[in-house]
Amino acid sequence: MNTKPIQWYPGHIAKAEKQLYRNLEKVDLVIEVRDARIPISTSHPHLERWTKGKQHLLVINRRDMISAPALQAWDKWFRKKELVPVWCNSQDGTGVKQLQQEAIKAGSKLNARRLARGMRTRPVRALTLGFPNVGKSALINRLVRKKVVISSRKPGVTRSLQWVRLGQDLDLLDSPGVLPPRFDNQKAALKLALCDDIGQASYDIESAAIHFLEMLNQLAKHKEAGVPLGILEQRYGLPFHQSCDANQWLEQASKRHTSGDTRRMAQRLLDDFRKTVLGLISLELPQ
Repeated sequence: MNTKPIQWYPGHIAKAEKQLYRNLEKVDLVIEVRDARIPISTSHPHLERWTKGKQHLLVINRRDMISAPALQAWDKWFRKKELVPVWCNSQDGTGVKQLQQEAIKAGSKLNARRLARGMRTRPVRALTLGFPNVGKSALINRLVRKKVVISSRKPGVTRSLQWVRLGQDLDLLDSPGVLPPRFDNQKAALKLALCDDIGQASYDIESAAIHFLEMLNQLAKHKEAGVPLGILEQRYGLPFHQSCDANQWLEQASKRHTSGDTRRMAQRLLDDFRKTVLGLISLELPQ
């Protein structure tokens, strides 16, 4: 089994980060987008540096992929840290109106300061920032109500920065997903892989699936995680519990469903998780 460290920093992301630094001085507001299933692992380690001196609006996308108890637990946790997240679903537009209102509200505060200094008002310039595939471009398309930027549920689709005008009050800068050059936290890197937030070339799919099975056993102890009892047996006809060996389970499931091809079975398992076929599962819970 391939257990090499997960690392992914393709050339277009390195290039985009350089463009990002050049444009940071032009923006007033950073709209940070995270994945609801892993809201800690999708927080970039350089975030404080990028938001210094600017207003910061936290958006947590894919609220439809976690349970209501998990959302409530996370919302309470963030508010204790004096962060008020906007919970969104870029697929159906839930929370997008609130996001727009919060961004415009931030712009109003900025323009009030400009007027107080004798300066002209102008539309607020907002940068959307986040890991690959967390839904930044889809949110922008929802805000503008038409497809103005390329959006896909695959990491690495947006490859350059693009300005988008939203009415008279807001200019949005869509940016490619940004990643740290190295993943020092391999547990976080694994969660990014499981949620399809980094390129598949960076990890071994079978190893990731085995870790996912082991993770489900741990998460099942916590009600908020939303791991349905017996979901694997219901879906694949094979029980999985604390005493099961994840490697053996994957092999048995592959014999039953993919003619013994463990790689195909691993891909099927992770695809089912990513499409919520296994339920609304949170890979992270507030501590």
